[in-house]
Amino acid sequence: MENMPTQELEDLRFIRYEAQDLIGYITLNRPEKRNALSADMVTELKQAFEFAEEDEACKVIVLRAEGDVFCAGADLGYIQELQGFGYTDNLADSTHLMQLFHQIYTLKKVVIGQVQGHALAGGCGLATICDFSFAVPEAKFGYTEVKIGFLPAIVSVFLLRKIGEARTKQLLLTGDVISAQLALEYGLVNFLVPKAELADNVYQFARRLCVENSTQSMETTKEMLARIPEMPLEDSLRYAARMNAEARGSDDCRRGIAAFLAKEKITWEN
Repeated sequence: MENMPTQELEDLRFIRYEAQDLIGYITLNRPEKRNALSADMVTELKQAFEFAEEDEACKVIVLRAEGDVFCAGADLGYIQELQGFGYTDNLADSTHLMQLFHQIYTLKKVVIGQVQGHALAGGCGLATICDFSFAVPEAKFGYTEVKIGFLPAIVSVFLLRKIGEARTKQLLLTGDVISAQLALEYGLVNFLVPKAELADNVYQFARRLCVENSTQSMETTKEMLARIPEMPLEDSLRYAARMNAEARGSDDCRRGIAAFLAKEKITWEN
């Protein structure tokens, strides 16, 4: 199944969106600028993710990029513009990026990063905010903001949850650029795949989620994982118990248990 994007998406300059086989592909399409982030590009990403979340032709989302670099962080020209910003403009701009990261993190659909090249600063945040990330061994990762007197502020919120305080401090306070292998060991990415096999591996993984897993179950599980860390222990357990009870009454759960008891193989593509 393939969807037909709205005119708004067809008019995007820096992002492409397409859906096929229940996978929605959001592609950074500014290779001549190493897919660097600008305010307009962030706006287009937000539009693409919003569309993909409601797209019935999309069950799982893949974030990928054209060119040799996944994303080099903030656009240099845009960084120069920031010099003339006052606090109010800077707050609006940083909130714009914060909203994108929060949108991806809380999106009801699974987001898979397909990292075919270096991911640095804000680009590293974009790669590691995904639920899963596949990377090529040649890719480099790093939050280099402190080296130019800037702050890796927004990504720190998510990185503390993802890899813990010790690793987060090591990466954000040093600004070191690390190898894909070390990124794998730190938990920034999930899988390392040779470049020639990257797209196929991501496709097969995404298709497995589409076929083997309930959409409703993945959406609810992702919501729970986003909410539970901020709750006190007792509140989180009560919340988990409520979600467990609600899930038992869902159509997907009835269908899945019936198939399990009948020893039938179930597919969740529809």
